Amino acid sequence: MTNYFTAKQAAEHLGVSLQTLYAYVSRGLLHAEPGKTHRERRYRVVDVERLAAQRTRGRKPKEVAKAALDWGTPVLESAITLIEDGRCYYRGRDALTMAQTATVEATAAWLWQCGEATAFGEGGLPKASEWPVLTLESYRDRRAEAALLPCFTVASDDAPTAIWQRDPTRVAQGSGALLRLMTACLLGTAPSTAPIHEQCASAWGIDDAEGADLIRMALVLCADHELNASSFTARCVASTGASLRASVIAGLAALTGTRHGGTTARNEAMWEEVGEVDIAARMGARLARGEKLPGFGHHLYPAGDVRASAMLARVLPAHPAWQTIIDTADALLGQRPSLDFALVAVRRHLQLPLGAAFGLFALGRTIGWIAHALEQRESTRLIRPRAAYVGAPPSHGD
Repeated sequence: MTNYFTAKQAAEHLGVSLQTLYAYVSRGLLHAEPGKTHRERRYRVVDVERLAAQRTRGRKPKEVAKAALDWGTPVLESAITLIEDGRCYYRGRDALTMAQTATVEATAAWLWQCGEATAFGEGGLPKASEWPVLTLESYRDRRAEAALLPCFTVASDDAPTAIWQRDPTRVAQGSGALLRLMTACLLGTAPSTAPIHEQCASAWGIDDAEGADLIRMALVLCADHELNASSFTARCVASTGASLRASVIAGLAALTGTRHGGTTARNEAMWEEVGEVDIAARMGARLARGEKLPGFGHHLYPAGDVRASAMLARVLPAHPAWQTIIDTADALLGQRPSLDFALVAVRRHLQLPLGAAFGLFALGRTIGWIAHALEQRESTRLIRPRAAYVGAPPSHGD
């Protein structure tokens, strides 16, 4: 079965005219990809079917609410990140352009809307005597997926970023301190004021500028991605009046799930199974067994995740077999690499510790969790949706 519809097939499937189909594209409801000729356009079957299902649901409240939680209608207003026409923008700036040169600290300051020098000055970090060395030492040999959440919870404190702390300077300092604490917990080092990507490179034994810069790029591209599951979780917690630290902990907890940041671990396992010999046969065998190819495909990037493409462009020339994995997934599923696959590729290319792909994801996304929590604070409304009850009816007795 083909993965794409022609324009005529897509319009027929939706029960609309070609003009209406093109209107859907212009409104961002459907994505059109180049066809065999420069005038031809094609449409992914899954995207067309999803739009058809949304139209069928119409205005039924229960169905609309259900769809909104599954890549459906936007449910919150935000001025942080825009994903449009296959590109990602941080407060109006192209994320890929920023990732070419922007530091982690500059990216954070931009998303938090504060001065970089204010957020990342000399203050705000705990004293060496206050750093819980013994507690954190017990997690040293564990992968980031298991160690980062308990380490950060122990090492951080609510007070600096509590909701009653309204002074902009102190809020910025507290936000910068949270990001630096997350860095220290990931690396197993003491908190430092050194540039974050340089801290990572030093702790992981990367002694060349190109490798350090690749880490910087990965962190910037992980900084935010609109209303993903972990950022939505962070916003829900922030809406209760909790501290920024609490929002970060909540976001990190959500990221550990196998359908979110935990996909990096699943991708590592697939990579080990596929190896670099008989790649196509082994990937096909996985699908035949009913297993998935984690790290491929993204609802918001039908033509391919641009963040992944940017990172992979810097590592694939040295690893021809990895390109075979990508080409095979495209041939089998019509799907391109996602951010998770690219982070694993960066981890393997730089020979970082196992779990570092998740660690890079979590450290970069800490910026976004803080940004969303700060934005949510500007609203006085509690995020509290209603549930559509489907259980047993009440029993009123005889």
